[in-house]
Amino acid sequence: MTTGHGGVHAVAAARAHGVSAMFTLSGAHVFPLYDAAVGGSEAVAAEGGPAAVRASNPRLIDVRHEATAAFAAEATGRLTRVPGLAVVTAGPGVTNVVSPITSAKFNGAPLVVIGGRAPDFRAGTGALQELDQPPLLAPVTKYAGTVHDAALIGSSVSEAFARADAAHRGPVFLDIPMDVLYRPIDAATPVAAAREVHLPDPDLVDEVAALLAGASHPVLLLSTDVWADGAEVPARRFAEELGIPVITNGLGRGILPNGHPLLVTRARSTAFREADLVIVAGAPLDFRLGYGVFGAADNPVPVVQLVDSLDQVALHAKAVAVSVVGDLPITFEELIDAWTGLVRRPDLTGWTERLRAIDAAARAEDAVLLRNDSDPIHPARIYGELLPRLTDDAVVIGDGGDFVSFAGRFVEPALPGRWLDPGPYGCLGSGVGYAMAASLAHPSSPVVLLLGDGAAGFSLMDVDSLVRHKMPVVMVMGNNSAWGLEKHPMRLLHGYDVIADLNPAVRYDEVVIALGGGGERVTKPGDIGAAIDRAMASGIPYLLDIATDPEAMYPRTTMGI
Repeated sequence: MTTGHGGVHAVAAARAHGVSAMFTLSGAHVFPLYDAAVGGSEAVAAEGGPAAVRASNPRLIDVRHEATAAFAAEATGRLTRVPGLAVVTAGPGVTNVVSPITSAKFNGAPLVVIGGRAPDFRAGTGALQELDQPPLLAPVTKYAGTVHDAALIGSSVSEAFARADAAHRGPVFLDIPMDVLYRPIDAATPVAAAREVHLPDPDLVDEVAALLAGASHPVLLLSTDVWADGAEVPARRFAEELGIPVITNGLGRGILPNGHPLLVTRARSTAFREADLVIVAGAPLDFRLGYGVFGAADNPVPVVQLVDSLDQVALHAKAVAVSVVGDLPITFEELIDAWTGLVRRPDLTGWTERLRAIDAAARAEDAVLLRNDSDPIHPARIYGELLPRLTDDAVVIGDGGDFVSFAGRFVEPALPGRWLDPGPYGCLGSGVGYAMAASLAHPSSPVVLLLGDGAAGFSLMDVDSLVRHKMPVVMVMGNNSAWGLEKHPMRLLHGYDVIADLNPAVRYDEVVIALGGGGERVTKPGDIGAAIDRAMASGIPYLLDIATDPEAMYPRTTMGI
């Protein structure tokens, strides 16, 4: 039994689900949640406010913009595989998190957002920030609702976490009227139930094995939901048992580490063009994967989808031959059993070696680009200096357009769960929040945030939050003084560009210094390496503002249309 105001019951539910951090921006509508986290007035009187906050459970992490709080909670869910929690005040506090919540939906990130709400006893009278908020969030959440009964706060919040963490993972929004949240109540202490197990259909597993038996050029793509579902170990075992070439994206990066003989991501185009079977595990068949069309457009090869829930089956992709729905760890284990039981198993050595050779040739070409000594600085040179300085446990985060596209090409994590980018929704401004989450999830690991100068404008003020919470994030900015992801496509389509240039005189490094961090501007390629060393040794949030060539465009193959 739990006794106390509604905040006590909400926080008890969060703790029961393993939540260790509450990301927030102070707002009166949600004070009871802060009160519960710090242990109430007695704890504050005994320890003092700052000490009570440091000892809070969940730990209170306050920010300068609600979007940062929600991005940090989203990233927590993605990195730790425990739902993240953001708490925001009513009205604009809630509307400020619509984009991060939508990002969580597209990324399959388990996220719970608790919003404040004007008191019920003032409903319809025009109270401060009175707004019926769930209808705004319903289209981009698994569930959005209001808790009007204080006795149901604990169970409702517990159910929100269970919903967020159930396949397919995603965001859940609850708001609680202020008078309801303050109301004292006795209620059962929430207990987190075990996640439901979803077994794949054995007949469909056998169909996949039969397709593999008849394939000579299969390819396996491992993506975000493989990591999210805790399937990275059996997925790697499956790849190695078959000897199948593997391409990774999203949080699938690192499941096969850089240098693994089956990892052929840099031969992606050839692999998808010449494959006779493509197995896509844990990813939607969206613009990043040609909408599920591999091989010739007029004669696409069969596709196998391995997904964690029925709503992830791609109904638009006509080439899908089999969709196996179920918990991905179990699916991979059963596929291994089905493969080993085949009478005839094709030898994929030649196919894999060919793709490996193409991958190696592409990396050799990359090596030349990574040493580029041009002035202005080519973005690739930054990665040439950064890559050898990244430890295996480093968490690398991308927040930008063209500059981060280069990161996707060059950065190959050594471990799974150490790469974050905005994902298919492409929402800029996520980086500082993501870096906060990474700093909490991996406090002894380097956290490197790759920023475009455009993206930095959305969230750089929250460097103040990094400073206050002692998170020594290294920020590496590729500053081309432009919206590069728009500038070059507009030229391509219209023959000119407008409103795509930014002010080259802006000193982003000095902004970070003013907020209590460190920084410097780099304009010569030979100075990059030493600057990175200084940033990594600083022990504080540190921004390298590296001026890059605005004409050095990333050679992308799709615009997502």
